[in-house]
Amino acid sequence: MTQRLDGKKVAILATDGFEQAELFTPRDELLKAGATVDLISLEAGEIQGFEHLTPARKATVDMTLDEARAGDYDALVLPGGANNPDRLRIEAAALAFVRDIFHAGKPTAVICHAPWILINAGIAEGRTLTSYKSIRQDLTNAGATVRDAEVVVDGNLITSRDPDDLPAFCAELIGQIAKGASARRSAA
Repeated sequence: MTQRLDGKKVAILATDGFEQAELFTPRDELLKAGATVDLISLEAGEIQGFEHLTPARKATVDMTLDEARAGDYDALVLPGGANNPDRLRIEAAALAFVRDIFHAGKPTAVICHAPWILINAGIAEGRTLTSYKSIRQDLTNAGATVRDAEVVVDGNLITSRDPDDLPAFCAELIGQIAKGASARRSAA
């Protein structure tokens, strides 16, 4: 039976240059599970996706980062692509949003090049992570332990390497959101 996420709200934070499969696949899986998903970006309108280095589908932004409140969300997805996280990792508001969700103990799912954002947000140090192969040394230099695995879970932090890992990435994300909902229901 598919885990249900009815009533759960998930933020996807991205900008131009996102890897299309790493945004659309988690979004579609979360929606199928019953979650509400908001695409949050730096500016209103559409953002340009890529399939590797080739421009691909655009995505419509649901709200801008200055309108979003981390406390409104049950989880966060950070898709990769090289340009997307490279831009977000220098945006103070994006780093604060990521830190707020992560430090609240909510599932934070990060794939491909997006762990760069974790480095700049001060989250990578002391964590066990995976990423796209070209940034693993950056993670090591930031004090993370790096594993080459399709999905690595360190507390509420979920990381994967690339689009090939999306089935495991999405399953872990949905499982963590559902587990958190069950734990909250049991505690009530």
